Amino acid sequence: MRIPYTPNPPPSTSPDDTAIIARIAARRSPRPLQPLDLALLHAPPVADGWNSFLGAVRTRTSLAPALRELAICRVAVCNGAWYEWAHHAPLAVAAGVREQGIGVCKREVLVEDGKGEQDRGGLSEKEWVVLRYADEMTRKVRVGDGLFEEMKGLFSEREIVEITATVAAYNCVSRFLVALDVGERNSTGPDDVVTH
Repeated sequence: MRIPYTPNPPPSTSPDDTAIIARIAARRSPRPLQPLDLALLHAPPVADGWNSFLGAVRTRTSLAPALRELAICRVAVCNGAWYEWAHHAPLAVAAGVREQGIGVCKREVLVEDGKGEQDRGGLSEKEWVVLRYADEMTRKVRVGDGLFEEMKGLFSEREIVEITATVAAYNCVSRFLVALDVGERNSTGPDDVVTH
């Protein structure tokens, strides 16, 4: 970490800070506060907004857990956020993504131009499209019309918004993690993380 983590438990200088810390701890329960929390708590109001937004993205969408976790994992790969990968690849496996699919997610280049159909590693059509969508959103920001049409053919408008918000949110997370080197894993790579 490029700055010190806040102490754990974090110090509280006001009733507002105490309430913020309690909300973050409640969302993490039964786990303790994470290094990400201890980095964010240098700025309690930011940590509070982060907790609310990421809590909604993680726990209040209609997305199948495998789709959500694949999207998050692809963002982690694209941005070299291996702390993020370490937390979410095991969740993808627990949600039913096979190791072969995790291997596809870890590719540096997901789809090679001019190669036609790519090896999907046993991923379903929806999982494959979500992986490609997360890749294109992260690497190019603007998603091509063809891929967006594929999304519209497979997902409801609500699901498209939720997938897009998940990818966008975890791009925010990964950029924060990598810039500050939260968790001290961001220079390691995905192969240093056990997913099962």
